[in-house]
Amino acid sequence: MFLSIRRTLVAFSIACLLLPAAGGVQAASPRVEEAKAALRQVNRTAHQTKRTVKVRVSSKAVQKAAAAKSTPQQVRTKQKRVSQKLLARASKRTPQARVTRQAVATATVVAAPAVMSSRAAPSPVVMADALKLRSNVAYVIDAQTREVLVSKNDDEVLPIASLTKLMTALVIHDQGLDMEQLITITDDDVDRLKGSRSRLRVGSKLTRGELMHLALMSSENRAAHALGRTFPGGLNAFVANMNAKAALLGMTSTHYVEPTGLSSDNRSSARDLALLVGVAATRPMLRDLSTDEGAMVRAKNRDLAYRNTNALVRSDDWDIDLQKTGYIREAGRCLVMKAKVADRPLIMIFLDSEGKYTRLGDANRVRKWLESEPRANHASSAYASHS
Repeated sequence: MFLSIRRTLVAFSIACLLLPAAGGVQAASPRVEEAKAALRQVNRTAHQTKRTVKVRVSSKAVQKAAAAKSTPQQVRTKQKRVSQKLLARASKRTPQARVTRQAVATATVVAAPAVMSSRAAPSPVVMADALKLRSNVAYVIDAQTREVLVSKNDDEVLPIASLTKLMTALVIHDQGLDMEQLITITDDDVDRLKGSRSRLRVGSKLTRGELMHLALMSSENRAAHALGRTFPGGLNAFVANMNAKAALLGMTSTHYVEPTGLSSDNRSSARDLALLVGVAATRPMLRDLSTDEGAMVRAKNRDLAYRNTNALVRSDDWDIDLQKTGYIREAGRCLVMKAKVADRPLIMIFLDSEGKYTRLGDANRVRKWLESEPRANHASSAYASHS
């Protein structure tokens, strides 16, 4: 209809312009102006029709997709069908109302709601919420593929307490120092920052290997401090080596000020700690010493029995390669492990847990979830950002 009107008006305008006489031209001028005004009205109507078609295509597709809770593929299919129908109707009305399929598809895809398929695996962040983990920081990844399974505040930089001792042991190990050398506990090794107690009395003599065993397995503070104090170059050189090792491993959010973890200035993130655990787990000595259930040492004519601070190493439900626990008030309860769960080597990080057993409970919740779910349904490796 718009086409026929426009053709008639154009023909009429041309006829008016071709009038031979000057008086005819003057007489035809009002008609020419009327013809131009009519053409402008046709163009405005066509433009409005074009906009209406776009809006109707977009909104109708979105409403249908949302009502049916469709998958993204179904949304696109429905949008295409609606677009074709409305475009077909519009093309019969006026040429100006025709819109390319590509333009309509682009507009409707942008307007479509983000509907997740019911078959899609939950994101690591969603999985952390679903498991109701009580640690304020949680990070679980596949040690081989680096697939992120659970993520909760994993980039937060926090005090890490005695998880520090894992780096202490790694630096001592990689320096290649004599593990049979006797080291004497001195007054310098006594904790005057937190006032923590120790059964290693001043004057006790143990080998470097025994001190590292107690530091990793039982989180013995005097043992860890003595390891750093007797490092070549002294304590300051040792701390410098700890930070250098962290930088070498790519632990960009990590900083150490002493070897025990008693200082809240020893800080790191779950992501950084996962790097440390992965490297430390490649050292057989660190694996063996950190997962030993208990040990007996003799110091100052006394036999001292020590147990592992991580009760999970004594559980038949767990196959743990390497572990370390930690606690100070500023850091909360902390736990890092490399363990095999559902035939997968996992690195598990839990930080800032409030209850005494919360970190262990979170580890068990993750293990039970992975053992109950088919491998194909494990969380997607695509990492979701979080607040």
